[in-house]
Amino acid sequence: MTLHNSGRGRLGLALGALGVSALVLAGCSAGDGDNSSGGGSSTDPLVIGTTDKITSIDPAGSYDNGSFAVMTQIYPFLMNSQYGTSEVTPDIAESAEFTSPTEYTVKLKSGLKFANGHDLTSSDVKFSFDRQVAINDPNGPASLLGNLDSVATPDDTTVVFTLKNGNDQVWPQILSSPAAPIVDEEVFSATAVTPDDTIVDGKAFAGQYTIESYKPNELISYAPYADYAGSLPKAANGGISTKYYADSSNLKLDVQSGAIDVAYRSLSATDVADLQKDDAVKVVDGPGGEIRYIVFNFDTMPYGTKTADADPAKSLAIRQAAADLVDRQAIATDVYKDTYSPLYSYVPQGLAGANEALKDMYGDGNGKPDAAKAKATLEAAGLTTPVTLNLQYNGDHYGPSSGDEYAAVKAQLEADGLFTVNLAQTEWVQYTKDRKADAYPAYQLGWFPDYSDADNYLTPFFSKDNFLLNHYDNAEVQKLLVDQATQTDKTTREQEIGQIQDKVAADLSTLPLLQGKQVAIVGSSVEGAVLDGSFKFRYAPLHK
Repeated sequence: MTLHNSGRGRLGLALGALGVSALVLAGCSAGDGDNSSGGGSSTDPLVIGTTDKITSIDPAGSYDNGSFAVMTQIYPFLMNSQYGTSEVTPDIAESAEFTSPTEYTVKLKSGLKFANGHDLTSSDVKFSFDRQVAINDPNGPASLLGNLDSVATPDDTTVVFTLKNGNDQVWPQILSSPAAPIVDEEVFSATAVTPDDTIVDGKAFAGQYTIESYKPNELISYAPYADYAGSLPKAANGGISTKYYADSSNLKLDVQSGAIDVAYRSLSATDVADLQKDDAVKVVDGPGGEIRYIVFNFDTMPYGTKTADADPAKSLAIRQAAADLVDRQAIATDVYKDTYSPLYSYVPQGLAGANEALKDMYGDGNGKPDAAKAKATLEAAGLTTPVTLNLQYNGDHYGPSSGDEYAAVKAQLEADGLFTVNLAQTEWVQYTKDRKADAYPAYQLGWFPDYSDADNYLTPFFSKDNFLLNHYDNAEVQKLLVDQATQTDKTTREQEIGQIQDKVAADLSTLPLLQGKQVAIVGSSVEGAVLDGSFKFRYAPLHK
């Protein structure tokens, strides 16, 4: 999901054995309270602060970290991961398994109810997935359901997913993803994104919490849901209030002073380093899988296919020269104080199949920039320097250091007179609309994964109908995406994942820059902060 996401993507693909390639990551916890049964719980409410923004709390209407952070607390899932792991197991389901290569059968627990008293049955499950596909909102996660053919409900507690391609071992992870919250068919629309107020007023919740009051991007008050029947522990606290900040400096001051109990997304690297020295708080980190990258719009970038002077060779040379000039390590160290690390390919290090294709292909071959190589590439394509590039970034969604990050990119591209970069920033709500309307020739995005498999960094980005909507289409890449998706042999699949990275590195649909990790700041008396390979920040284990 982006810090991230929108649109289209998973192609109707099936993946080989997940156990071969899933990244199972144990999280770090602030404190040692036993949350397996709500141990160490208290009735105290807690206050969480964030700079994330909510697009929509309708699962069909958003595909971003800020919105999913809310959904994680309030909606039930068929599959979920226990604290400290990325492995998914049944949540509101009793069992879930392949009953044929193309049929995945889920048996629900009996007696499930939403907070409004409505029964939660297989009909709601079918409704939840059917509406995702039908609505297919450009800001939504329907891309993840590309392999879904149909949903059947033989009885009130049985759901049968028929898949287009068989043996899709990532499917269980999809059922824990942003595409998979189960919603109340008596509250949600089957054909349109449902307004947040309608959802809140309808009490259409069956996760660990209900929402008691809701002011979008200002304040949300959560109460533990007494009838939560999923596999996760019930809330170890008396409730949560989430406060939304426009300025991360105020977020830092409030967690430091004790005005809030937890700060999660997004403090600057400098602020985190400063807080590590403060005994009033604890810094908790864990695997993030987050990446940051530049997207090139193949239609509208210089010499793109829809420009007056379209020239694919010149357009490619511009992307290649940019790849020769960026200095990832400098950005990681100077801007992010090494809370991020350089990313030299499309799949982050630590996931099966990841390589460093860009490191070998561009710059000096060792990860450093090479201006002479960039100049030669531009000259060989017949380009006159400096090349003008309009580069857009966002200042309120990816953390307070985005401005410094893109100022550094601009300086690196311009340092040797090869580029003139017109740098501009737009607020997130408008940004998400503009980028899908081809308004930006090159622009910033980030990605926070939906599940811990290399496919999540490939198919959503590089399928023909990718969520980037950047008009990238390579038939060889399409074939390899399908091949790796249906490959059950570990070694072969990893080779195919590597080939995809090599081919996309040659095309440069995007320019990866950094990979990062999750960080939360908690008060000294707060326990139970778990940041793990599920990439979800669950509020329920938090307590004082």
